[in-house]
Amino acid sequence: MITIYTSHNSNSSRKAKAWLRKYQLPFIEQNVFTAPLSYTAFKEILARTENGTTDIISTRSKAYRQLKPLLDDDLSLRQLYDLIRDYPGLLRRPLIIDERRLQIGYNVDDIRQFLPRKIRRLELIKALRRSAA
Repeated sequence: MITIYTSHNSNSSRKAKAWLRKYQLPFIEQNVFTAPLSYTAFKEILARTENGTTDIISTRSKAYRQLKPLLDDDLSLRQLYDLIRDYPGLLRRPLIIDERRLQIGYNVDDIRQFLPRKIRRLELIKALRRSAA
């Protein structure tokens, strides 16, 4: 099952949800502003990142600018989680995760990884036929 962590005012979140609906992929949505990320989910997300917290922290957010001095300190994992729980704007959104994959933000090419392999293969064949024509 796909879980998508969103916020109500994120254009990227809206695009990602529309894409998932278009391909009829079932998902659970959790708005991080109304239902904070659990500590377990936070650790699962971090475990799937390539660069740890650098990947999931929104350095362009207002919350980041306000909390930057705190974030520059060596925070424990629990302390960082507590900050994100209290200031969910620190997270990049959407965060899309399933049993094997994580996507941070919305990218029309990268989100295709959530399609079943069979559908990806069929779409590739269609695209190759169109380009050959």
